[in-house]
Amino acid sequence: MLLKGKNAIVYGAGGAIGGAVSRAFAAQGATVHLAGRTRAGLDRVAEKIRGEGGAAEPAVVDALDEAAVTEHVDAVAERFGSVDVTINLISHGAVHGRPLTEISLAEFEAPVRTAIRSNFLTARAAARHMAARGSGAILLFGGYGDPLPNLGGMQVAFGGLESLRRALACELGPRGVRVITLQTAGVPESIAAGTPGRADVTAAIEARTMLGRAASLADVGNVAVFAASDAARSITATSLNITCGAVPA
Repeated sequence: MLLKGKNAIVYGAGGAIGGAVSRAFAAQGATVHLAGRTRAGLDRVAEKIRGEGGAAEPAVVDALDEAAVTEHVDAVAERFGSVDVTINLISHGAVHGRPLTEISLAEFEAPVRTAIRSNFLTARAAARHMAARGSGAILLFGGYGDPLPNLGGMQVAFGGLESLRRALACELGPRGVRVITLQTAGVPESIAAGTPGRADVTAAIEARTMLGRAASLADVGNVAVFAASDAARSITATSLNITCGAVPA
């Protein structure tokens, strides 16, 4: 098992992508600490993981709350002995479908503030423990590709996360901590069934790819496992491209 004996914290674990990554981590031997704002969603993921023989520890944590994030990470480190992996998969709340010139300042700022603030807080809290032990993996999600229209502040947020990833990797690398972005071009499976426009969004994502398909939830989970594991110990300060060719590297 690639993650046997490791402790992984997943923020947004109750969502579709967060749940998929959490289950993938658990299947590879990690104790997964499920963090999110809604207990019911976390409990559903924990139940699935435990039903498959994995270890899951749900906790209500707002990734935008500095004190709550720090307290939870410190508690994980104290009780379980380490924080080896962290990944932030919370929703950023971006407004889609309208040009930048037609959205408000608040609508533009929301995903930028949410993405940067939450990823800084979760990465910083984990990095303090990882650096003290001389190892660890901080995973970011999204990735910046060629600009597309009518995505509000989302791509600006992703650009900010890329800058954060580089800065963290530069500072933490000498202390054994790796920082990697998982870059997708959209995961149609994460869109709830029955959502208006779901088929159109899926078709648009797939049309941009070279493989004629989009990354699945399982694909994201598998790449996250690899990135978090010692098999990727020489990889840092970069993104792992799982766009199916939509964004040539």
